[in-house]
Amino acid sequence: MTSGTMIGIVTFIYLGAFSCLLVGRLLDKKRLANAAFLGAVGGFALLTAGLVLRWRESYAMGIGHVPLSNFYESLVFFSWATTLITFAGIRGETRNRVLTFIMPAAALMLGYASFSPGIDSSIQPLIPALKSNWLAIHVITCFLGYASFIVASVFGIFMLRNGHTLSGRHPWGEMFYRCVMIGFVFFTVGILTGSVWAHVAWGRYWGWDPKETWALITWLLYAAVLHERVRSGRVTGRVIMLSFAGLLSVLFTYIGVNYLPGLHSYL
Repeated sequence: MTSGTMIGIVTFIYLGAFSCLLVGRLLDKKRLANAAFLGAVGGFALLTAGLVLRWRESYAMGIGHVPLSNFYESLVFFSWATTLITFAGIRGETRNRVLTFIMPAAALMLGYASFSPGIDSSIQPLIPALKSNWLAIHVITCFLGYASFIVASVFGIFMLRNGHTLSGRHPWGEMFYRCVMIGFVFFTVGILTGSVWAHVAWGRYWGWDPKETWALITWLLYAAVLHERVRSGRVTGRVIMLSFAGLLSVLFTYIGVNYLPGLHSYL
């Protein structure tokens, strides 16, 4: 079985897990939720194996590199990172609530990567600028930041739906704050390592490339989220709306800038 086949299968496992979670919640069937969680864990394990196998396949082709170099690989890793953050940081019933949102998002990324005719899933040799150890450090930290921001937005949705933004501290608010903080740290490291890598590859730390500019905008938006959370002492509606603006900026930083001329385009 090839890595591409394994990754494509995970798409359907995640969709199955989402279906079980949704039906389990609607019918209040805890067994379905538990089965969905086990399915999500199994899918994550298979996805991890698929990434490792793709890495080995690249070495078998004589062009070995970490599978983080093109749009296909970034979508797969984004899906993996988002699921990892959910499993690593959340426990109990809350985790199943979050997975109800994360599973379809992760499946969408994998499905688009695996089955879209416009996505090239072949393993290609790296261009000279990407032949650096900074590739893994920069991309991994950025995507772990993206993933944490997505999970934070899910908690923001929970709080808005249940009116908890108006009544002091709430455990969901603490999880929201923690996810934003973790994402902010990872994303900051990603920007800093990207600057060092840019200096090594292109002889400058910052060039106002569209990706760099929108990464800075995203960083400033989440800095504003953290500032407003500290200022107000709790997660207010303003904090959550700022985080949603940050998430839109994340999506544009990742996808939108590909349609602009620049050095970071995946397309």
